Amino acid sequence: MKRMNLEKLKSILETVGEPDYRFRQIYRAVFKNLCLNFEEMTDLPAELQRKLAKEVKPFSLKLKALEKGDGAEKALFELEDNLLIESVLMRHKYGRETVCISSQVGCPLGCRFCATGQTGFKRNLDWQEMVEQVLFFAKKSKGRKPNVVFMGMGEPFLNYDNVMEAITILKDRDGFGLAERAISISTVGIVPEIRRFTEENLEVNLAISLNAADDEQRSELMPVNRRYPITEVIKAAKDYVRKTRRKVFFEYILLKDVNDDAASARKLADLLRGTPLSHVNLIRYHETGTGFESADEKTVSRFKKELERNGLNVTVRHSFGQEIKGACGQLATSSPS
Repeated sequence: MKRMNLEKLKSILETVGEPDYRFRQIYRAVFKNLCLNFEEMTDLPAELQRKLAKEVKPFSLKLKALEKGDGAEKALFELEDNLLIESVLMRHKYGRETVCISSQVGCPLGCRFCATGQTGFKRNLDWQEMVEQVLFFAKKSKGRKPNVVFMGMGEPFLNYDNVMEAITILKDRDGFGLAERAISISTVGIVPEIRRFTEENLEVNLAISLNAADDEQRSELMPVNRRYPITEVIKAAKDYVRKTRRKVFFEYILLKDVNDDAASARKLADLLRGTPLSHVNLIRYHETGTGFESADEKTVSRFKKELERNGLNVTVRHSFGQEIKGACGQLATSSPS
C-alpha cells in the first residue's frame, strides 16, 4: 500500500464506479479537514472506506520521535522506504506558527557549516511527503494553518517541480487554502531556478543564503558558489525584484572570526547596494559539530548597525529549537538524546 497519488485515487474511484464528486470530497477531507486516514472520513460509505484503505494511504509519514523545546517542536519522520527526515514547528510570540519543512532526504551541496550537508544526499521528496509535514503540524494544532518555509533538509530548487506542486496543493482554496505570502522558499542561489521562479507569477517569498560577500570566502563555505558565483546570484535576485516587484531576503549566518567583522559587513553592504526591495536576515549560528562557532551578541549587534549605517534593511532573526537541534542548519535526522 502506497501513499495517496491523486491520479491513482481517481483511477480507483472510477474502477469501483463511484460518482465524480467523490474525488473532490476525499481531496477536501484530507487537505482541508485534515482527515489523515479514511476512517475519519465519516461521510464516505463504510465499504468505500475499507476499499480505499487497502489501496492507498492519505498520510504516509511515520512519526518516530517528537521533541519539544522553547517555542519549537521537532518531528522525526520515517518515509515509506525507511529513510528519515526532520521538520520543525516554531511558535512566535505574537501567536503565529511556522513549520520549517524538508524538501530532500539529506542534501548534495555540502555547505561546511550545515549538519544536513554533512549527511550526504539520498533522494528528493515528492510533493505529498512535503505537504504531509505541514498537515501533521496543522492537525496537531487543531487545524490552525501555519506559515510554511522550505528551509529544512535539502535545497528546494534542486527539487523544483515537486516543490512547486507542493505549493500548488498548499495554496489550493478547495484544500489547505494557505495564502501564497505565508509560504517562503530558501535557496543557496541556484541561478537557473531563481530565474524560473521569477516567471511563476507567485507571491511566495524568496530568500537567498549568502553567508559571505565575496567568491573566495563563499566558495570555501558553500561549494555551490563555484558553479553559481555570487555576482550571478545577485544579478538573478535583482532581476527577480524588477520583474515581480516582490521583496527578496538575503540570509547571512554569522560565524565567529570568519564573516562577522566590520569589513565583512561593509563588503556585504557594497554587494547589495542598489538591490531594490531587499532585506537582510542575520542568523545566529547553532553549532553542528563542524568546527564553527557563533558570533557573540555584541558582534551580532555591531554587524547589524554597520549594515544599517550603509543603508540596508536588517533583522536579526529569532532562533528557535537550538536545544532540540532544530535550529537553522542543525537538521540531520538525529535521534533524540
